[in-house]
Amino acid sequence: MSLVTLEEEAGVARLTLHREGRANALTAELLEDLLAALDHVGTPRALVLSGAGRHFSTGGDVARFAAEVEAGNGRAYARRTVGALNAAILRLSALPCPVIARVQGALTGGALGLVLAADLVVMTPGAFIQPWYAVVGFAPDGGWTGMLADRIGADRVRALHLLNGRITAAEAQALGLAQAVSDDPEGVVAGWLSTLAAHEPGCMAAVKRLLARDPAPSLAAELAAFVERVEAPEVRAGMARFLHSLERA
Repeated sequence: MSLVTLEEEAGVARLTLHREGRANALTAELLEDLLAALDHVGTPRALVLSGAGRHFSTGGDVARFAAEVEAGNGRAYARRTVGALNAAILRLSALPCPVIARVQGALTGGALGLVLAADLVVMTPGAFIQPWYAVVGFAPDGGWTGMLADRIGADRVRALHLLNGRITAAEAQALGLAQAVSDDPEGVVAGWLSTLAAHEPGCMAAVKRLLARDPAPSLAAELAAFVERVEAPEVRAGMARFLHSLERA
């Protein structure tokens, strides 16, 4: 069973992450299913990306990383997983049609990159963005040090990581990371899709192409740093502390 569903209707493609029992935490398999779904996206006039359940995604599955490290497969699994995440971010960013992200609950860790690849973002009022890397010990991935820094500035991103700061939905809108905050995100998406349907696809593709900045070099640097750190003793300890805190919550 695929962890990502693709539905296409009336020129709109909808990709949904379906690992809601684990807050859509990212695994190699989920990301590879996302890439497979992207292989089957035709030429829609728009694509909507969402996560099922209470949360868009809590980023990389720490329990899975801990298990792979314990099995002596940490670096290989990290390279596979973060590599697939990077590929998905680049694929979404390169789509000529507008990409809309619908975000609820937590948007943490590397999952942020999937939303940074979108052109329009709607968040529910209680949604938030948070890194969590310093708590676990991982190096940042998913565009935090490149794509996000380009959007909101390196100084703000540095403070977010050092303090494990949180960006609320309202703050995300003020920073330009979201274009709307609403209790009715589906209504917002429907309104945007109606507007986009009246616009010339070639013009929208040209706008995206002319504004594009290649995130590949910074994503590659993040991948290398993540793989280098994932088996470090302090990361092993950080993962254990993090997972223990979840058990006690």
